[in-house]
Amino acid sequence: MIGMEILQPVVALAIWTMVMWVWMYATRIPAINALPKSRDPNADVGWTGAKLESLIAPRIQWKAHNYNHLHEAPTVFYAIALVLALIGQGGGINLVIAWAYVALRVAHSIFQSTVNKVAPRFILFALSSVALMILVVQAAIAVFGGSI
Repeated sequence: MIGMEILQPVVALAIWTMVMWVWMYATRIPAINALPKSRDPNADVGWTGAKLESLIAPRIQWKAHNYNHLHEAPTVFYAIALVLALIGQGGGINLVIAWAYVALRVAHSIFQSTVNKVAPRFILFALSSVALMILVVQAAIAVFGGSI
């Protein structure tokens, strides 16, 4: 069907999110298991990510931070890509921009999870945001017929 090609980068980003989930737990579970054991039977009940911030090394937590980030702005990407697919506008330049968005988010994930320097990480985030904004504008023009 015309315009459905944009579903490829949608699925690719969903796959990447699951890769980050595996990476997060592959590093986090061993770190949690290495923590000193408490004699308090309630010491490990109801832990939150905030509590883990003070117990686990930042390099381990970076993966969790990024996994959470993949559930923020990308939700707009998923919605807009579905709109573009439904209205038959998911090919051409929109497809190229969608793949650029996914590539930038993957690069952002790898950078945040390994190096985590704020300035370059922000550049990757800002570029991905610009790509997302362009997709939103493209969808708005298509849906509202140029009357926005």
